[in-house]
Amino acid sequence: MAPSAYLVLASQRSGSTLLVESLRATGVAGEPQEFFQYLPTTSQSPQPRQWFAGVGDESILRLLDPLDEGKPDIAPAGIWRDYIRTVGRTPNGVWGGKLMWNQTPLLLDRVSGLPESERSGTGLLAAIRDVVGSDPVLIHVYRPDVISQAVSFWRAVQTRVWRGRPDPVRDARAEYHAGAIAHVVTMLRAQDEGWRNWFAEEGVTPIDVPYPVLWRNLTQVVGDVLEALGLDRRLAPAPVLERQADQRSDEWVERYKADAAREGLPV
Repeated sequence: MAPSAYLVLASQRSGSTLLVESLRATGVAGEPQEFFQYLPTTSQSPQPRQWFAGVGDESILRLLDPLDEGKPDIAPAGIWRDYIRTVGRTPNGVWGGKLMWNQTPLLLDRVSGLPESERSGTGLLAAIRDVVGSDPVLIHVYRPDVISQAVSFWRAVQTRVWRGRPDPVRDARAEYHAGAIAHVVTMLRAQDEGWRNWFAEEGVTPIDVPYPVLWRNLTQVVGDVLEALGLDRRLAPAPVLERQADQRSDEWVERYKADAAREGLPV
């Protein structure tokens, strides 16, 4: 029997949204969302300054929106799980979702609140299974060019536009900052290492999708996922999102490479 769920494993700005939105567009491959990004203290995804916790450089912080206190998420673990199971499914019963490495502690913490009788173990794999309700197909999306990924992240965290074309007004205020990009490079490399170490420790072999392959062969990749779910690969649509990178991103990438070579910044 084919699996009835899938989970895209990634880090921010890796191309995962490109994949899940194309899967959503099939109408039969779940309603994939980034369910595990919301902080229980604010009910919001991490805000710009929270990505730079511990960074005291005011030349970076001045470029980021101030924090919003938000409201605590007080939903019991069972209601939280049931909501995710319900909202992530299409009528045919297929569930889809997305999980970033930095979100795994949040997932583990929320699952720890479930009754013992509703848990299959204590590790991440068990937590995923206990939320989804079955063992999902795991798809690892990653971006080999981490500098381009970090530049994309730094631009998005300033503009707070994470999909589609940047807003021209907000994007005009975004500034290049080598130190900020260096911080993001280090963070993203740690996320990638976290996934790869976990795959090795758990003996997990996900469907591996590097960003260049995804971008050039999106319909084929979506078809492969559909096939793994026992669905018709011919339902894979044409690409539904545009690539966000543009000349400005390319210029920042080249500028950072030069700064990194000169100043010994992480690459």
